[in-house]
Amino acid sequence: MNESHNPWTILSERPVYDNQWIGLTEYDVINPGGGKGIYGKVHFKNIAIGVLPLDEDLNTWLVGQYRFPLDQYSWEIPEGGGDPAVPPVASAQRELLEETGLVAKEWTPIMEMHLSNSVSDEKAILYLARQLEQREPEPEETEQLVVRKLPFAEAYRMVEQGIITDSMSVAAILKVKIMLHEAIIPHHRPAASH
Repeated sequence: MNESHNPWTILSERPVYDNQWIGLTEYDVINPGGGKGIYGKVHFKNIAIGVLPLDEDLNTWLVGQYRFPLDQYSWEIPEGGGDPAVPPVASAQRELLEETGLVAKEWTPIMEMHLSNSVSDEKAILYLARQLEQREPEPEETEQLVVRKLPFAEAYRMVEQGIITDSMSVAAILKVKIMLHEAIIPHHRPAASH
């Protein structure tokens, strides 16, 4: 099988819905098996950005909010949308400040992912933020957030127990757990010089 060959044939397409964040298009297609059908695709106009802040004592910050599409409360890493015309790290810096009031000196991209690639083209970029300084949060007016500082190990347990289910949060926490295990991230605060 040729990985670069597209086995789908598009016969026609119709825009179904469009707003400033997403567009929905329905396609008439011939599927890989040769049958006719339809396919709906949600196009995201922003890049999904997620940030896992981690201090010298291996504490992190989670943001709690009620998620309208799920009709349930969700604990997540700080995250939001980034304009594709803006460098993703600048969007990550903005989101971290808005939601937690944190500013970081060190930024490491840790993962890129597609969030629901059977129906959407939404792309996410995840960052690890280190060398943190606390300032005042600047939440958007549509957000009613609860910010919680906790040991990273507790956030990891929340993933293991299925309390954290947001895909970017799960991916970032598992990736950082691996990075800590492989000593890619220093475990302890540097010893003070005498």
